[in-house]
Amino acid sequence: MDVQNNEWQVVVFFLGEQEFAISVDKTREILRWPGSRPIPDSHPAMIGITSVRGEVMPLVDLRSYFRIAPKVPLESSKVIIAEFNESKLGFAVDAVERIYGIDPSELDSTLTNAVLGNSILYVIKRKDANVLIPDYEAIIQAAAPAFDMTLSVDVNKVAELAAPLGDLTRFRILVAEDSPLIRTQICDVLNRGGFTGITQVADGKEAWDRLAIKSERYDLLITDVEMPRLDGITLVKQAREHPDLERMPIIIYSSIMAQDVRVKISGAGADAHVTKPELPRMVEKVCRLLVDSKQKQVAVK
Repeated sequence: MDVQNNEWQVVVFFLGEQEFAISVDKTREILRWPGSRPIPDSHPAMIGITSVRGEVMPLVDLRSYFRIAPKVPLESSKVIIAEFNESKLGFAVDAVERIYGIDPSELDSTLTNAVLGNSILYVIKRKDANVLIPDYEAIIQAAAPAFDMTLSVDVNKVAELAAPLGDLTRFRILVAEDSPLIRTQICDVLNRGGFTGITQVADGKEAWDRLAIKSERYDLLITDVEMPRLDGITLVKQAREHPDLERMPIIIYSSIMAQDVRVKISGAGADAHVTKPELPRMVEKVCRLLVDSKQKQVAVK
């Protein structure tokens, strides 16, 4: 994703006759079929495990997951190596087309859920065809649950950090995340820690509109990086340039750990960066930031 012009870079690939896409930021490389070893009692879409230059990773057949008849034999498939949450896995596809630059305004979510199912986040409308962008986090959790993790909260640690804050239910937190699965996980973790005043939105534009409402007050913002209409990096920068929001604590949540993404995040002006392996400690970071914010407000007065 190019923050300067808010353009997304996506790799477009085929499953049967249907075109799909995955973010370039999530993509590490594209390989010929590397071979695999089966995993007993696994999801039907889980081909098995493979090894790429000595690194072992799960291999998921996206055609099987979406119940699309393959156009080529498994041994002739292409494999997209993707990285999520400091771990890699492979997605087997029929063919890889090319990299496209798209504007987030091209992403349409009106056909998802009821029409296309929960595994599809967006449709990119092109002249000759529609390109689907799946919720890869949801696919991973369903097809490779061992790749995921249990989310637990250290209640005692949270209670210790939250002591100066008093009643946690009085704090209002805005969560901007386009994946329904991730939104639910973030909110579940916050709820377990004692925070109940949570507002969820599906993209950066909706988050910005909420922040701009004078009658609505938020004590902290948690935002994803890649979102339609307005990405998380731009959202943070806009907040930092707004006189009423410049001191609001902001946490960027991201499943992408690539160095170029780290650079973008570090220059945005957020107070903290949380990845999915750190999600159980999200509440601790929220408490620390709210305490710091409270102390700064007292100092200013």
